[in-house]
Amino acid sequence: MIKVGIIGSTGYAGGELTRLLLGHKEVEIKWYGSKSYIDKKYYEVYQNFFKIVDNKCLGDSIDELSSMVDVIFTATPQGFCSSLMNEEILSRTKVIDLSADFRIKDVDIYEKWYGIHHKIPKLIEQAVYGLCEINRSNIKNARLVANPGCYPTCTILSIYPLLKEGLIDINSIIVDAKSGASGAGRSAKIDNLYCEVNENIKAYGITNHRHTPEIEEQLSYAAGNDVRINFTPHLVPMNRGILTTAYASLNSDTTYEKVKAAYDKYYDEEKFVRVLDKDVYPQTKWIKGSNYVDVNFKIDDRTNRIIIMGAMDNLNKGAAGQAIQNMNLMFGIEETTGLIQVPMFP
Repeated sequence: MIKVGIIGSTGYAGGELTRLLLGHKEVEIKWYGSKSYIDKKYYEVYQNFFKIVDNKCLGDSIDELSSMVDVIFTATPQGFCSSLMNEEILSRTKVIDLSADFRIKDVDIYEKWYGIHHKIPKLIEQAVYGLCEINRSNIKNARLVANPGCYPTCTILSIYPLLKEGLIDINSIIVDAKSGASGAGRSAKIDNLYCEVNENIKAYGITNHRHTPEIEEQLSYAAGNDVRINFTPHLVPMNRGILTTAYASLNSDTTYEKVKAAYDKYYDEEKFVRVLDKDVYPQTKWIKGSNYVDVNFKIDDRTNRIIIMGAMDNLNKGAAGQAIQNMNLMFGIEETTGLIQVPMFP
């Protein structure tokens, strides 16, 4: 059995990690870390775990935890993991960090966009960006995995084949994205109160959302050139789910058949990326509670542009499910283990 510890287990992503890992046949959860709920029983925080998890929440000591488990998930705010991580911890256990601390290779860009001084930049280089469909071989040998952000996962997987095959103008990409309120985390914020979110939709982080450099970095690797995008996220009144709609200009003589062949080339063998049938478009209701990403596209011949769409669950494939997918690869077990949940509907 893989012995697991979760730091930040009482946030939304931590709760989803717990739910999924309890159904994983190769895992034993040894530690539920939560700075806010020390000595409180886990089911007292999330009553859906009543008579399922009787453990008490412990603290957030990575040093103590690292000698007890094979892998640590850190579902914590930005800056936490990097402030405590070191080579000694990584010599004892593997770490999958769900924050942005090790996602961006240029520490100056990280510090600029997140406003945080990075405490251990030397580990950034060895951290592997944990987008399994793209970095699978590197993840298998990693000690430290930077679990991708939710918006970046949906956006990158939606656009990636087009850039790899040179089918779109890399200077023309615009991304409009929408997320449910759980994407903002569980801490109390006025903007996330029911009366603020209900019956409303709003754009936020306009031109300066923190996920922008992460998306640009990964799309640049795919294109082989620097990619700059316009990225505008929106908050919508639902609990979970992300829908991204991206727009780009097509390069000359690009046809539906060429685009479809590109998606099939990269995703035909992928379990968790579902390329939908022609003229069937992604919807958040069809991926809820699952590790699937639904993608599709539509060519607008009139403007010679392509509309690219992706939908996924921000707490599952956008956080916990993807982290478990990474863990499976790191420990050499079947990648889909513990993740074959049919999406919930209604």
